[in-house]
Amino acid sequence: MPAYDQLNQAAGLIIPEIILIATVCIMFLSAPFLVTETGQSSPGLRHRWGILTLLSLGCAILAWLNSPLTHGAVGPFEVDALAWYVRGVILITGVLLTLVVWDQTSDSIAAEVFACLLAVLAGVSFVGVANDLIGIFLGLELVSIPTYILLYLGRQDWHSREATIKYFLLSIFSSALVLFGLAWVYGLAGSTNLAAIASVSGISGTVTAHKMLTVALVMILCGVSFRLTAVPFHFYAPDVFQGTTPSAAAMLSFLPKLVGFVALLQILPVCYGSLQPANWLPAPPVQLLVAVMAVGTMTIGNVMALRQKSLLRLLAWSSISHGGYMLVGLAVADGSAEGTGLAAILFYLPVYGVMSIGVFAAISAAGTLARPLRSLEDIHGLSQTRPALALTMTICLFGMSGLPPTGGFLGKLNLFVAAWKVNTELSRFLAIVLAINAVIAATYYLRVIGLMYFEKSVVSTERETGQIAPIAGLICAAATLLTFLIPQQLWEAAVTAAGL
Repeated sequence: MPAYDQLNQAAGLIIPEIILIATVCIMFLSAPFLVTETGQSSPGLRHRWGILTLLSLGCAILAWLNSPLTHGAVGPFEVDALAWYVRGVILITGVLLTLVVWDQTSDSIAAEVFACLLAVLAGVSFVGVANDLIGIFLGLELVSIPTYILLYLGRQDWHSREATIKYFLLSIFSSALVLFGLAWVYGLAGSTNLAAIASVSGISGTVTAHKMLTVALVMILCGVSFRLTAVPFHFYAPDVFQGTTPSAAAMLSFLPKLVGFVALLQILPVCYGSLQPANWLPAPPVQLLVAVMAVGTMTIGNVMALRQKSLLRLLAWSSISHGGYMLVGLAVADGSAEGTGLAAILFYLPVYGVMSIGVFAAISAAGTLARPLRSLEDIHGLSQTRPALALTMTICLFGMSGLPPTGGFLGKLNLFVAAWKVNTELSRFLAIVLAINAVIAATYYLRVIGLMYFEKSVVSTERETGQIAPIAGLICAAATLLTFLIPQQLWEAAVTAAGL
């Protein structure tokens, strides 16, 4: 096939990503002409950029719904069940994040904020469709670089600068670890193509038997763990969450975790000769490492959350603990039944996404850019001043605690059952630790709910607030309940994406 035809065929597989990137280019190129040198812009400019962002995501969703699955890769891309699933999750949550960001940005920087958000979404999607180690790494960096800008654009005080610098420096270090690990995999397999790596690993066994592969995978796991906020690469999260806006914190709580797990599901199975994640059985050293990280991440995240007086720091430690729950699914991946941990991870990711975004949407709507909600005292009596927002946050917090009737209950239950069904000492231990941590987490989530309903408000009830973020919160709260009432379709999609 001529190179030109191959290029056209490959481009046809990434139409949703092309739409997002084209919109990003339009925003970055045209925005400077609409803002003066002193930073002044016409009133309501952010609404136009927000509408353009939603139109772009709408077109990308239509392209996603009409995109066929490929049987085999076309150049550097492959739209398999995992890529199709990841695209859907990222585009739908992208709409929710756009609604949350809408009220948290000013007219003068709105174009850059929305453009960076679309670039991050495109980066996550690229990791899902990539069929090459280089493509995966480029997708990870397409997530990281716009995130630096988003963190800095949200606020201009020293808290924001500190958060941006911490995230920037640690993200560069984690990217170096990932790149070094990928380079070792390339050196062992002789190719950066995922199918070629799987073929070499599955036929000869020389790659899987080589001790260097274990070292490479450990470096990749450590580098990706930064995005998962897994212990011991978690310590930046509380400071970054506290130093940025609630909308940026909403993005940080979910998108890096999603891209991190997708990257691991792309890389780890092929290194052991399988193109399907469900057929992958973790090697003992890798499994033990993931299990230790899962236990440490769950436990430290929840214990530290109990001690917090800052609302955003509490949610940061909570986000860390949720990364630990999902690592349990990775540690118990066995590829033998529908209860596999990989399907449980893929089910839990979108459920956690809507719950987390819903909480930050309520926080965003209840505060302002000048006075955002920061401490737990700020939410005292919120049910009296903003009952709809309090109810929204309550539903999402119930979900994050794993209590019925929410999708979070089913998400944690799937992870627990997946670990218990493997029936090994390690998997049973992980299941018990997960259950204990779920109880600990419920303590501080219910405490936050109690402050909203049983304490008297100590802050002013008159606050300027937008009307867009509450819509995102209501959608997230409804989705949290619906995933409990009708979970089968999402579960079947997760099972298919895992290759079962």
